[in-house]
Amino acid sequence: MIKNRKILVTGGTGSWGYELVRQLLDFEPSEIRIFSRNESNQFTMKQEFDNNPKLQFIIGDVKEKEALVEACQGVDYIFHLAALKHVPVCEDQPIEALKTNVIGTQNVIEAAISCNVHSVVNISTDKASNPSNFYGLSKAMAERLIIHANTLNTKTRFVCIRGGNVLGTNGSVIHVFKKQIKEKGKIGITDLNMTRFFLTIQEAIKLVFKATFESIGGEIFVMKMPSCKIIDLAEVLIEASKKEDVEVEVLGIRPGEKLHEILLSEYESTTAIAYDDEYYVILPAIHIKGIKEHYAQYQPVSLEDYNSATGLIDKTKIKGMLEKGGFI
Repeated sequence: MIKNRKILVTGGTGSWGYELVRQLLDFEPSEIRIFSRNESNQFTMKQEFDNNPKLQFIIGDVKEKEALVEACQGVDYIFHLAALKHVPVCEDQPIEALKTNVIGTQNVIEAAISCNVHSVVNISTDKASNPSNFYGLSKAMAERLIIHANTLNTKTRFVCIRGGNVLGTNGSVIHVFKKQIKEKGKIGITDLNMTRFFLTIQEAIKLVFKATFESIGGEIFVMKMPSCKIIDLAEVLIEASKKEDVEVEVLGIRPGEKLHEILLSEYESTTAIAYDDEYYVILPAIHIKGIKEHYAQYQPVSLEDYNSATGLIDKTKIKGMLEKGGFI
């Protein structure tokens, strides 16, 4: 499907972007356009990919629709990764989060339609499910816009993929903990009972492709992900560091932060189906032609919600996950 096609990746110089582009190249596209506003990251990425002639780097911001329309000319697929992602930043500057995460997403939709793009894949987050902070609210609105776009007079199909924390991405708790262990001999934990979903970036991108190829437009594909206690993750990193007497300090939950994250809310479970061993699929509450018929043979989910407090993995599995990702 992607061979000899042109692809646009918004926010393509982030951690997800690097791995997405790396795996996209295996599909032999004719061109990958990397659209982001960070000049230095583009320069670094260009060098790391050995100036691959298939990669075209475009300085731009999703807040500017005209720039997106220009970047979308002749494009077949858009992977929309651009977003403000840090919870405290979005709490402190909600207008900027609104401009990038909501208006920016609508700009992507309009640019895709105007350029007759085949498919738009929006990468979302567990924080969009029953949101408790502005980041989650903005991403939930982006999801609704993407799903609604399938009702417009266009042949472009739009799909969302929702996942949890990806190990080792920019600002990841792993990097924070490793730095704290090395420099301070102390780790800060917001709550000893806090849990989160985790997946390696390589696994996450493979799941993104699966949803990209198998979706018909209008769905939210929800990745099934292992979850663990943050304190267990911290203790595995402390043990791997071989450093003695590392202190754990309980800081308290920050504004807008949840004790446990949710990938599938109680409300969403009423319209969700069990797709396979790797995904649940949330079907839209609004009418989108053909989608309910397409998924009629699938069973509804048999759970009230899907949250990170259930099915926790132990320290042995956490260690294996970190070793697989190259973090210890």
